[in-house]
Amino acid sequence: MPDPVTRTLDVPGATLTYDVRGDLADRDQPVLLVIGSPMGASGFPTLASHFTDRTVVTYDPRGVERSVRSDGAGELTPDDHAADLIALIESLDGGPVDMFASSGGAVNSLALAAKRPDLLHTLVAHEPPLAGVVPDSEAALAACEDIYQTYQRDGMGAGMAKFIAIVSYDGEIPADYTQQPAPDPAMFGLPTEDDGTRDDALLGQNIRGCTSYQPDFDALDKAKDRLVIGVGEESANQLAGRGGTAAAERLGLEPVVFPSGHGGFLGNEYGQPGKPEEFATKLREVLAR
Repeated sequence: MPDPVTRTLDVPGATLTYDVRGDLADRDQPVLLVIGSPMGASGFPTLASHFTDRTVVTYDPRGVERSVRSDGAGELTPDDHAADLIALIESLDGGPVDMFASSGGAVNSLALAAKRPDLLHTLVAHEPPLAGVVPDSEAALAACEDIYQTYQRDGMGAGMAKFIAIVSYDGEIPADYTQQPAPDPAMFGLPTEDDGTRDDALLGQNIRGCTSYQPDFDALDKAKDRLVIGVGEESANQLAGRGGTAAAERLGLEPVVFPSGHGGFLGNEYGQPGKPEEFATKLREVLAR
């Protein structure tokens, strides 16, 4: 696969940075746009390497890594990210794209699909953490709010420890979850002291808007022939996997099970590899349907 070519795109309130692997003029197959949130392009080199026959585009969402905000700090919503994605896809000038969207990126992609299904050939939304649509939504949303408030009060280590605990929790969230003892940040190798910063893209910018998002299921129902909901074989009973299952049920779709867990596509980008070869094989099968 050729080395990625980095480009930028000015949008209202930000400059988006994205990478193109391959030739955008190649019309034999749709461009494959691979996204996460808050994960940026740095999380997807391994997955992209399994699609050397495709033009692959990855990007950094607004406020993440190289995509700098000019609209100040503050929280963002999936609709904000969807507007950025619309601008990015239109700038590629390649017709409808295939999209693989992970985690918060999957939530953002559902917002995109509801607004502009014409921009999508096939969307694979993998484990969207839709805490507002799972059966235990009240407890799940309370836990996400508690993470945000902990971050604002005590800093990154304390907030991220609670985040790691909730995303790895197996099964429905108990009603008294936020009353239980907080995890020790040191257990996860996180700082125990507050450095005073509050600019974390996950904990400060995206977590509440993402997890509380209510997809427009009526609009998505009209576009569900373009839509695949994915869950991980090892993570389907965790919050993001259950969010995907709940969304699929609302749309009358059968979730597609992908190898490994929530980050099953990862190589060694963050030292926690999944099963990227098997994951890419499954993704290729789904996109070929």
